[in-house]
Amino acid sequence: MVAYSSLIDISQPSLWVSVAAIAFNPIFWNITAQNEYKNKTITRLLGGKPYLGCYFLAVTIFSLGIFRDYLYHEALGHQPTYHLIDPKLAKPLAAVLFTAGQVLVLTSTWALGITGTYLGDYFGILMDHRVEGFPFNVLRDPMYNGSTLCFLATALWNASPAGIVISVFVHIVYTIALQYEGPFTDMIYSNRAKQDSKKSK
Repeated sequence: MVAYSSLIDISQPSLWVSVAAIAFNPIFWNITAQNEYKNKTITRLLGGKPYLGCYFLAVTIFSLGIFRDYLYHEALGHQPTYHLIDPKLAKPLAAVLFTAGQVLVLTSTWALGITGTYLGDYFGILMDHRVEGFPFNVLRDPMYNGSTLCFLATALWNASPAGIVISVFVHIVYTIALQYEGPFTDMIYSNRAKQDSKKSK
């Protein structure tokens, strides 16, 4: 039987830094976006231009994501390797999962656009219609699902049990984040519908 300590080295600081970065990102963008909706902080700082504010937040979130991914790769580099799956199967499986994950992320971004992807709703930049084409006709939250798949694929490619555990943590973090994002976004569009209804009377 393989000892737990030989699969995951919890004494490595890089492991915990990676976990912290994964948890931080959705906390940051949810707090920032909800504050923006209520107080227009970024918009006011950027001269009352909501599109500029949204693009600024988009660059910030994207940059944090790149840094998070870098920390994840660094963490895996300091962790033990163990082939939970035959390497002849693990590598092709990892490639398929990573490709699928990237397709979900990129097609989600294409379907939503920059403002739709990066919380433009919170800046008052609302979409006219709900996006129902691919990949949203396959999965409810394809961007988060795709990101999780990429984490898992990287773990399998590197034969990293720690990476698999972190991937599960990513899924949990995104699931929790959606409990806040979903209802808040629904509230934004519900308020617009009420305002439109009043205008039409």
